[in-house]
Formats: sequence, structure tokens, C-alpha cells
Amino acid sequence: MKNLSSLVLVVLVLVVIWGSPADAQTNFTTSPGAAVQAGRQVDVHVPAAGEIQRLTLSDGSQIFGQVESIEPDSLVFRSVAGVVITVPQTNIADLRIVSGTIVAGEFLTEDSHNTRLMFAPTARSLRRGEGYVGFYYVLPFVQVGLTDRLSLGAGSPLIFTGDAHPVWFTPKLQLIARKNAQVAAGVIHITGVEDLNAGIAYGVTTLGSDNKAATIGLGYAYSGDNRSAILMIGGEHRSSRRIKWITENWFWRGSVRGFVSGGVRFLGERLSADLSLVVPLVDETVVFPVVSFAWSF
Repeated sequence: MKNLSSLVLVVLVLVVIWGSPADAQTNFTTSPGAAVQAGRQVDVHVPAAGEIQRLTLSDGSQIFGQVESIEPDSLVFRSVAGVVITVPQTNIADLRIVSGTIVAGEFLTEDSHNTRLMFAPTARSLRRGEGYVGFYYVLPFVQVGLTDRLSLGAGSPLIFTGDAHPVWFTPKLQLIARKNAQVAAGVIHITGVEDLNAGIAYGVTTLGSDNKAATIGLGYAYSGDNRSAILMIGGEHRSSRRIKWITENWFWRGSVRGFVSGGVRFLGERLSADLSLVVPLVDETVVFPVVSFAWSF
């Protein structure tokens, strides 16, 4: 049991590879009149009810709202705060549909890395063709959506010793997808270290919105003939456009009884940076920082 507890801790430290969907701002069907230049997209149309557009002007300023009407050389745009402006089309640098929510009159874009907490996966899913790459210290990882519910990932340390060359694989399947409730199952499997075949099979449920949610997971750690159950309880709360607070807590039986953690995610359109403090549940209190970066595509 002691060896299995150590294995579980190693797996959690090595395999931090659940990223999130690519920023929904880059995912829309280009209309016949849309222009695409050097990553910019200008999709001039009146959106459906409930859709939000991001208008970027030639001076770099951004406004969230909806196109109300279109003229030959300009358009009328209403912001989420209710301000109506007329914009010459020559002043439009970018116009696209974005995903997110309006909170207290402010539009918050979707967290582009909401398929994971600090370490553990949530039950949210990558969509087909979306993915991300990232680093956790010297541990690069990649995850890609094969379908809207099934994703596959892999990673390997940049530094290793001897003949060992650990590689991990991370298939994940979303079983239930509702607006505020998702359920998924997956495996974190490690191989490439002599005859080691170990990992964690898990099921996870996420309840709540992109801005405020709780995630509960049950895991089954395996290594040879050893087995152990794991409980994970986590939560996330977005306090502003660029800040999300995250807590994640793992519990299992053994000399190392799990860990508790809490930290902050700094949100960008595609890049996220996570900084947290982790406290292993051992007899002597130890606290260490954890830093990770991930880029969605």
C-alpha cells in the first residue's frame, strides 16, 4: 500500500495534462462575406438572438455586443452595456462570435482551459479538432479532441535518466453533456519505465457554469497487483475577466494520504498560466508551489 500511495503521488505530479478547449472565440463558421487575414477574421452579419460578438477596432480597442444593422460602408453595433455606435467598416480589424456569459453588465469570455482544474480533469470536453499544448515545469503535454466527446493526449518528461523513458497517455470520454452538468471517464496510463504499467482510471462529474462550478472525481489507481481508491473534490470561481480561483483536493489511503491545493489561473484568450500551492497530507507539513502553462489551438 505504501508503494501504491507513492505511485499515486508520482502520477499526479507527472501527469498534469488536462487542458481545455481552444478559445471559443476562434470557432465559428465563416459567412460568405467574411475576410480572414493574418489570423484576423471579419464576419459581418447580424447574429442570432443570444449570440455575442467581439468587435476589435483598428486602434486595438474591443467591444462586446451585437451587430444591429449593416450599411454599405458601416455597421451599427450595440454593446452589452447598451451603448449604440456606428462604426465605419474600414475601422474594423476583427469581428467574430465568442462564447461566454454576461455578469453584472460585463461579458466574460469562456475559460479556454476549463477541461481541467490545476491537476485533475473536469468533466468538460474538448470539441473535435480543438486541442492544447503546455508545460508543467519540464513536462510537456498535448491533448486533442478527436470528436466532440472523445479526446486523446500524451506527454513525456524532457529530462530522464538511464534507460527509463516514461510516457503517459490520457484518453477521456464525455458521457453526459448538459448546460450545467457533465460526466466523463478516462485513464491516465504510464509506461516506458522497465516493466511498469500503472496509472489511474477515473470518473468525474462537474456541476455548475464556466465561472463557478464544483467537480467530484472517483479514481482507481493500479500498479501491478496493487490497487487503491482515490477521491477528488475541487472547485472553481471566476472573480474577473482574467482571474479564476481554483481549489483541488485529493484523498487516498496510505503513508501519503493525498494533498490539498489552491491557487489562481491567469486567463488569456489562448494562453493560461496556473500558480498554486500544494500541501501533501503527511505527518510533517510541507508546502510547495506548482506552475503550469497551456496554449490552446
